[in-house]
Amino acid sequence: MNSTPDWFMYFIWFWTIVLVLFMSVGGFFMFRKFLKVLPQKDGKSKLDWQNYWVERSRELWTDESKDMLHKLVSPVPGPFRDIASHSIAAKIGQLAVESGASEVTKDHCIEGYIRATPPRDHRSLKDFLDKNKIDYSAYSHLLR
Repeated sequence: MNSTPDWFMYFIWFWTIVLVLFMSVGGFFMFRKFLKVLPQKDGKSKLDWQNYWVERSRELWTDESKDMLHKLVSPVPGPFRDIASHSIAAKIGQLAVESGASEVTKDHCIEGYIRATPPRDHRSLKDFLDKNKIDYSAYSHLLR
């Protein structure tokens, strides 16, 4: 019986490495999602709080503020847009409810968008706001 050809062994090793890499990347994102579901000191998880603020502010959203939210999340890649929209909407809703506003305004949207965006993405956030001629000067102190 002949031994296995070298090219076949390289083929097996190549696909083994590819599968391990894909599983590692998938596991990383699953782990990040798992961390968001873990309860914090107050007994609620980050996702629980997001859902709370979205539900609490649901009646405050106008068509104009919803359009602004959709415009702000437009640079986010499609597969992640719903998740980003939900977390940004939660932050905007929190700001609107805590300020006692009767509706979500453009200013709430801009401030919530900046606060919900991780600091590592602030450079692209500024570029996007400048490109769309959205004035964020009142919140420039929040940007790093």
